[in-house]
Amino acid sequence: MRGFSANILLLIFGFLLSLPVVAQQQNDKERERAQKEARQFMQDADEALGENNFPEAEAAYRKAIAKDPENSDARYNMGNMYYTRDNSPQAAQRYKQAGEVADTKPAKHQANHNLGNAYMKQKRYQEAVDAYKNALRNDPTDDETRYNLALAKKMLEEEQEDQDDDQDGGDDENEDQDEQDQDQDQENEDQQDQDQNGEGDNEGDQDQQDQDQDEQEGDQDEQDQQDGEGDQEEEEQEPEQGQPQPAQGQLSPEQIQSLLEAMNNEERKVQDKVNAEKQKGAKVQSEKDW
Repeated sequence: MRGFSANILLLIFGFLLSLPVVAQQQNDKERERAQKEARQFMQDADEALGENNFPEAEAAYRKAIAKDPENSDARYNMGNMYYTRDNSPQAAQRYKQAGEVADTKPAKHQANHNLGNAYMKQKRYQEAVDAYKNALRNDPTDDETRYNLALAKKMLEEEQEDQDDDQDGGDDENEDQDEQDQDQDQENEDQQDQDQNGEGDNEGDQDQQDQDQDEQEGDQDEQDQQDGEGDQEEEEQEPEQGQPQPAQGQLSPEQIQSLLEAMNNEERKVQDKVNAEKQKGAKVQSEKDW
């Protein structure tokens, strides 16, 4: 009985040891089957590209990647498909994925080399420089990659110089704007001073005009007063002329004649006095009326 029990234990132990091996074998078979299906999808994609059927080729490559996520060739070929159709952003994405999953240096070199080319098309020169450097790490003997790296560096330097020039130009524009602002401020100050001076001159002119107006009003009042006095004298004289005359029968003709001459002389004196007063009250303008 003890021998039988020992054999059972050995069988159980052997079975347990074989389980990982069986599982690995099963995984290997599934992987091989997935890789085979992925290769078939890649062939379908190549045939679709040969017929210029881009949508079908794209769908076939996606199926190949889904079946075999570690298939760098499917991603690399898909990147080439996008690159030839000037879709450099999508091409760069697929090249980058291919370089990450590639398990050989030649595959990594090709993926990074084309990744640099895709970045160059987008004028992303710094990313292109990095991609070419990664390609050379996996194949330092590739002269084409080395040439592309030198070109990417040159384009990057020119881009940086242009950015510096633009920055300098922006600084110059800011300096010009500051100078214009200063000139404008100075003009505003000058205008303000001029306005203040103008207000002072206007006030002086207004005062002079007011003074001239007062003088004219004073002269007019004086003239009116003189004219009033003359009119009053005439009014006082007129009652004398309008008084009733004695009847002719009461005076002799000589008396009447003497009386008339006296009245005429008196009237002439009054008129001469009035005229003299008017002539005296007239204002002679000696200054220009501006």
